[in-house]
Amino acid sequence: MKPFRKHVAISIDGGGIKGVMVTRALAVLEDHLGNSVHDIFRLATGTSTGAIIAAGIGAGLNGKQMYELYCELGEKVFRKSWRSLFWPLTRYRYPNGPLKDALKQYLGDVMMGEFWSADPPTDVVITVFDLVTKHTCFIKPWKDKYAAWSVVKTVLASSAIPTYFPVVQGRYVDGGVGSYANPCYLAAYELCFCVDWEPTETTLISLGTGRDPHTFESGDADRFRAWNWLGPILGAFLQSADDQQVHLVSTFFEKLDFRRFQVDFREPIKSDDPSKIPQLATYGDELGRKILNDETDYVLEMKAKRTLRAF
Repeated sequence: MKPFRKHVAISIDGGGIKGVMVTRALAVLEDHLGNSVHDIFRLATGTSTGAIIAAGIGAGLNGKQMYELYCELGEKVFRKSWRSLFWPLTRYRYPNGPLKDALKQYLGDVMMGEFWSADPPTDVVITVFDLVTKHTCFIKPWKDKYAAWSVVKTVLASSAIPTYFPVVQGRYVDGGVGSYANPCYLAAYELCFCVDWEPTETTLISLGTGRDPHTFESGDADRFRAWNWLGPILGAFLQSADDQQVHLVSTFFEKLDFRRFQVDFREPIKSDDPSKIPQLATYGDELGRKILNDETDYVLEMKAKRTLRAF
């Protein structure tokens, strides 16, 4: 693995239970470097499950602790009940009580501003979508507007996947509603224009939460009914938005040491399926090896090839 530069930031995608693979990969990185992720990263951005991990990094948790937390909580947070059985007749599938209790246990009553006032300070940026104002909120510890937000409230809001969990305070839902399921561009903007890190002295690690395999063959869409389009359209939207963020960073922040890592799943994995934790742990080991071997996502390679052709 190439050495990190003077400043190191991390960006973590959303993905529900698939955060297991990220925490496992972070544990692999810690073993290799001999430091905790809290000591490695001074800037952490995250959406949804990535918000949980980013907040954990800011609070001083290590990769192994967060991995154990996911394994312990998976069945509790995504426990099947009458709500999930009768959905969509219910407003949401899972109550957020188990997640809220766990966050309070591990994070306590910490406010966002405390990340910035700590020694050393950590810039933890979490995305939340506001249904009332219809825009994405970037919850930052150094911003007066959000310094008094509790970390638990912030993470719950960012993790409130529509139809999966209840809306927070009647207005806040998953930060992935919009263009920031992958917040790597947000991280690049933050480090360059908000905390004033020099790009030539900065490494940005971007971690995906797995890419599902293709489930359709050529010609399948010819037989689609109206309801058959929902899955492919949502999947295309999310994947295109994720890749778009990678392209933006690599295009507009060329001096940044930007490393995007992703794993291709060999079978579809749902965001609320804790029975897949063993497989996700294996994928996490694979993601960790990619980080150590600098095997960046092929989306970056595609961008590089297009740039060469342009000249």
